[in-house]
Amino acid sequence: MATKPKSSKKAPAKASKDQILKYYRDMLLIRRFEEKAGQLYGMGKIAGFCHLYIGQEAVVTGVQACLKDGDQVITGYRDHGHMLSCGMDPKGVMAELTGRSGGLSKGKGGSMHMFSKEKNFFGGHGIVGAQVPIGTGLGFANKYRGNDHVSVAYFGDGASNQGQGYESFNMASL
Repeated sequence: MATKPKSSKKAPAKASKDQILKYYRDMLLIRRFEEKAGQLYGMGKIAGFCHLYIGQEAVVTGVQACLKDGDQVITGYRDHGHMLSCGMDPKGVMAELTGRSGGLSKGKGGSMHMFSKEKNFFGGHGIVGAQVPIGTGLGFANKYRGNDHVSVAYFGDGASNQGQGYESFNMASL
């Protein structure tokens, strides 16, 4: 006996047209920023490493759209898109990448080591997986303080098999 096909009707989007356009603009800002950063890196204007976030714009845009004031964010070394999504000034991020004193870390952090207490952005970290235990600690701090904030630790597949990640997940689950 054949089963009846499920309805192809989709649930309506919970975001307004203006919100969706904002998400699109946010993703486009990240993409264009990263394209320019890649170009400057190729020209030797950005020293050290420059890990781009191209192709991942929707991840940070979608997650950040769910966060509220006071929630914390921490990530690895592909951090430019996260900073922009947290509301940091693109000119300040680019100044940091190019080693200028007007940068978010006064030009000393470069591509992988920016931070903003004001935006609850606890940095991009150059050690693979290092953000996971720090993010766990931020989550524990929220619990101990009794607030309803969350901590988001972004990490990629390269960090998913790091021992410190497993230890952090175990601690959080306990």
